[in-house]
Amino acid sequence: MVFTAKERLANPSVKVLGAVIAVLMAALVTLLITRPAATTTSFTPLSGLMTLKSMAAEAVSYEDAIASSNPILIEFYADWCTTCQGMSSTMADLHQQYGQTINFVMIDIDNPQWATQVADYGASGVPQFTLLNAQHHEVKTWVGKVPSPIFANVFDQLLG
Repeated sequence: MVFTAKERLANPSVKVLGAVIAVLMAALVTLLITRPAATTTSFTPLSGLMTLKSMAAEAVSYEDAIASSNPILIEFYADWCTTCQGMSSTMADLHQQYGQTINFVMIDIDNPQWATQVADYGASGVPQFTLLNAQHHEVKTWVGKVPSPIFANVFDQLLG
């Protein structure tokens, strides 16, 4: 049996089917428009904290770095610091690139054992990154979020 356009519109099951199709199409379009790009890196506070903890465990100890003749980058951080967590992947990348020539040291400002270093380097905000040359004289200090190319430029100049 063939229905005319007027009869199809009057049929309740056709109306319901049309509404269902319209809702499904709207949902599909919304999904396609709002989905994240495939290249977007997912960052969550937990992943940042995990990277921060992992880096702290792998970092060169302050004592070993001071005994070395390599330049030193001291990162003053705190587990609760969301900027520190957010910078953790940047610092991991820099460590991967420069770790053979620069000692990366991490100092947790909340750990009382580091009170002397926190005071000596004037770490009043986190993250603070203090770069020391091979003679362990302060070259540069950054506080807060710092883009990777800024570090790389200064590291390259320091390493000559």
